[in-house]
Amino acid sequence: MTDVNMETMENRNAAAFPASDHLLASELVSETEFLAARTISIGTTRANEMLAPLDLKVRPYSVLALATTADGPTQREMADFLCLAPSQIVALVDDLEQRGLVERLNDPNDRRSKVIRATVSGKTLYKRARESVRQAEDISLQELTAEERDQLRSLLRRTAFTPDRPE
Repeated sequence: MTDVNMETMENRNAAAFPASDHLLASELVSETEFLAARTISIGTTRANEMLAPLDLKVRPYSVLALATTADGPTQREMADFLCLAPSQIVALVDDLEQRGLVERLNDPNDRRSKVIRATVSGKTLYKRARESVRQAEDISLQELTAEERDQLRSLLRRTAFTPDRPE
């Protein structure tokens, strides 16, 4: 992305998702679930904008990213990891496969399963897409220091990958 485009995105950052003062005074802005949902919505919108020139959005990007891992996950593993229905993963993989970015291979551990692996073209596109996602993240987190960004990632990882505890 050119410096001009990055500058335009940064300048839009404050105005792109405005909030009225009287709404900012509501109790809702102290609720973690709301703040997380709003942050996700803003971040996803921004990442989708940055991925658009590559003909990708966040969900297919996520599938492509997982498909670049050494062992290649199964479709079921992808669905569980991304918290998506298996049918959603099938549709995403179908699209990426038609574009020549991933391939389905027989799972050596279970003949009924398919492992999803990125093709050479898929790995190349992923590298470009990853840079776009990093730029979107830089814009979204520009108000945080490097230490705060690391802390946020750590907290989100703990929250995202800690099994639900019984009440």
